[in-house]
Amino acid sequence: MIARSAATLITHPFHVITLRTMVQFIGRESKYCGLCDSILTIYREEGIVGFFAGLIPRLIGDVISLWLCNSLAYLINTYALDSGVSTMNEMKSYSQAVTGFFASMLTYPFVLVSNLMAVNNCGLAGGSPPYSPIYTSWIDCWCMLQKAGNISRGNSLFFRKVPFGKTYCCDLRMLI
Repeated sequence: MIARSAATLITHPFHVITLRTMVQFIGRESKYCGLCDSILTIYREEGIVGFFAGLIPRLIGDVISLWLCNSLAYLINTYALDSGVSTMNEMKSYSQAVTGFFASMLTYPFVLVSNLMAVNNCGLAGGSPPYSPIYTSWIDCWCMLQKAGNISRGNSLFFRKVPFGKTYCCDLRMLI
């Protein structure tokens, strides 16, 4: 758990840069144009804190996912699988994969909130109204998403729903 949290802490600034680089596509912006330029831009505009925007929900989600995945895999491997089966190691690897998938589904809202907070009010169109409200904290973001029924938006590859009342680029008839 400590190693996973340390890895998240170390890599989160790069995650923020990656997300902001992708989000600038929405407004056809070029604010973040490479690693060095992105580091300077974030530091100049937000200071060190800008590199860690959205870190708390990401850490919480990682820890819950790790505990859930390992606990479920232990329970399945210890109590559900018969130790006399010749393919026991193979079955254990499958149980780890299935529990990992299940844990990631349950902790997806933390990933969503973390990603939204990483681009929230950063000066890009995609992190500002009308595309995204300005959140005061990650808890505010969570509450607003839950209230609107969007806490799991984007979680499914196949069964997507369009949030009611949202404005999209095609609705604004933006010119390319």
